Amino acid sequence: MFEREINPRRVTQADLVVGIASLNEADSISYPTRKMSQGLKKYFPDLTSVIINVDNNSPDDTRGGFLSTPTRVPKIYITTPPGTAGKGYNLENLFRKAVELDAKAAVLVDADLRSITPEWAKHFLQPILSGYDLATPLYARHKYDATITNNICFPLVYGLLCRNLRQPIGGDFALSRRLIEHIVLQMWHRTTEEYGIDIFMSLNGLLGGFKVAQVGLGVKEHKPSAPKLGPMFIQVVSTAFLMLLKNFPVWRGRKRVEEVEKFGLKELGPAQKLSANRAVVKTRARRGYKANAQALQQFLSPGVLKGVKGAFGKKIKMDSPLWVDVVYDMLCAFREAEDREALVEALRPLYFARIATFMDETWELSTPEAEEKILAQARLFHQRRQELIRKLT
Repeated sequence: MFEREINPRRVTQADLVVGIASLNEADSISYPTRKMSQGLKKYFPDLTSVIINVDNNSPDDTRGGFLSTPTRVPKIYITTPPGTAGKGYNLENLFRKAVELDAKAAVLVDADLRSITPEWAKHFLQPILSGYDLATPLYARHKYDATITNNICFPLVYGLLCRNLRQPIGGDFALSRRLIEHIVLQMWHRTTEEYGIDIFMSLNGLLGGFKVAQVGLGVKEHKPSAPKLGPMFIQVVSTAFLMLLKNFPVWRGRKRVEEVEKFGLKELGPAQKLSANRAVVKTRARRGYKANAQALQQFLSPGVLKGVKGAFGKKIKMDSPLWVDVVYDMLCAFREAEDREALVEALRPLYFARIATFMDETWELSTPEAEEKILAQARLFHQRRQELIRKLT
């Protein structure tokens, strides 16, 4: 029998809510559940708390794995109906439950985390309880990890919203009650209900006049996200483009990039080891470009289109200046595009070309040296923002 909610301890109020979103995480959900319970009891013993697993009706019995985990903090299990999958659907359920429980703050952590410690509860919740509305993570990441962050989300936030928020789609967050109530009332698009939810939360914090902080957490070890990158790219980029266009009047007048306050660990440590295959990325770029070459003619301006054709010569070379041209052209075209999903699909091979070029540029560099290149690209997005604003006006 389908049960939407299981609340064994009949919790009706909680000052602090920890949400763990899941789909088929029976083998991993116990670990973050235990660590967050320990953290809540250690650092916030005087506040009431609850851990909520917001699940997509996982057939692998994620529910059993979660509810059977021994914790001192009470637990609630909430699921979407059978056939409804998406992290955004899970977090929508979490936010509504947090409001119902009259929570002061909520922390969201991934169900597959292997590097989480009890201190994450302290690092995430202290800024929120001291007046911040959104805390995003700062992890030590391998130079070829987080490619959507490095090439799209971070440079758009830096370049257009003028905020140096390094990891706006890091997967783990903390939110105030004020921001939760604001997000629940926003228009949720189909892409927001899936992987677009992280950028949706960050952009709502940055565009809605909320206080935003970053939290140093060290390394993030979890299951690799490569298998999800296909749908994730479409949903993240679509959500970002929709929100940036809708809120154009809010950000168009911004000029100077502002730093975002940092809390938590100062030293993030060495990044998780990652094996990177340049040949695979280049093959995906060429194959996708061939399939989308015709579609790109209707989305890119003639000069940029010529540059893209040149980038797919004997050697792939999508440098940062051309990449800024491409992203800003596609953002403009998105506004009037009849088939927006086709537009984002056509952008994807160019994104792979940018990753391949970045790998060629940084193959012999250390992660800190590669980080300088990522920052330089973000600065270029900012320097060129007036060109985009003129086109959108």
